[in-house]
Amino acid sequence: QVQLVESGGGSVQAGGSLRLSCVTSTYAPTNNCVGWFRQPPGKEREAVALIPPGDNPAYYADSVKGRFTISQDSGTVFLQMNTLKPEDTAMYYCAAGATPLRRSFGRVSYLTPPADPTEYTSWGQGTQVTVFS
Repeated sequence: QVQLVESGGGSVQAGGSLRLSCVTSTYAPTNNCVGWFRQPPGKEREAVALIPPGDNPAYYADSVKGRFTISQDSGTVFLQMNTLKPEDTAMYYCAAGATPLRRSFGRVSYLTPPADPTEYTSWGQGTQVTVFS
């Protein structure tokens, strides 16, 4: 099982930015999906941004499109969060280990990460993000 350690959370005023990092402390298979989920107080865990293996498009929740960017470099997964809103307040979790789904658009076939948190086998401890107005 992959060990994941998140950092970068904190408190920020609405409109501000934060950058989360997730370091993989053990070998992570390169054919699995990685990414970020969040769980607001009293609500279920939801997918925020996910990366499938290979040169395939990332997944973004509709609520964060255009504001958040996920990237990966040498075993570290980043989540750049801009124009933060109070509704982004949540515990943010890094996750890994999901098998990608194959989709087709016409003659083009590509991989997409599952948004169901139960598909992910490894989780970090979480980092709190609080956005105040």
